[in-house]
Amino acid sequence: MREDWLEDDCPCGSGEQFKVCCDIFISGEAQAPSAEKLMRSRYSAFVVEEPEYIYNTHDPATRNEVDLEEIRAWSERSDWEGLNIVATEKGEEGDTTGKVEFVAHYSVGTKEEHHHEVSTFTKKDGQWFFTDGSLVNNTFRRDTPKVGRNDPCPCGSGKKYKKCCG
Repeated sequence: MREDWLEDDCPCGSGEQFKVCCDIFISGEAQAPSAEKLMRSRYSAFVVEEPEYIYNTHDPATRNEVDLEEIRAWSERSDWEGLNIVATEKGEEGDTTGKVEFVAHYSVGTKEEHHHEVSTFTKKDGQWFFTDGSLVNNTFRRDTPKVGRNDPCPCGSGKKYKKCCG
């Protein structure tokens, strides 16, 4: 499936053609020069269904905790819709560590998903690896005001919420 993308815009959202953007890393032609480039190429690998790249760019020290078949299944069953880089910290060519905060947009069937994560990267022997990721919790916002236990029940019964619907 990777070959189908070569002439298209890169799925990572860089605005470059896939073959000169992320494919050079996925194909092994070059190493990602920064944590952000590795993050973008890992996202693109999900899109073009190249789970081996995702597996191989995971830190060798914890790679045994990763299930290649799970990566393959997530890649294949999802429709990848876009990547937004929110922030980066370090992770440039001269650094040995870096962080990238991103949101990956995808859908599974009719359900839209947004994977918001801060990923940590480490550079070992000149190569960047994904080390760990922490999900960013999205704040829940109520559509209606919170009803207290002793407030009148919103159903209109006239009883306190705790004695009615609460």
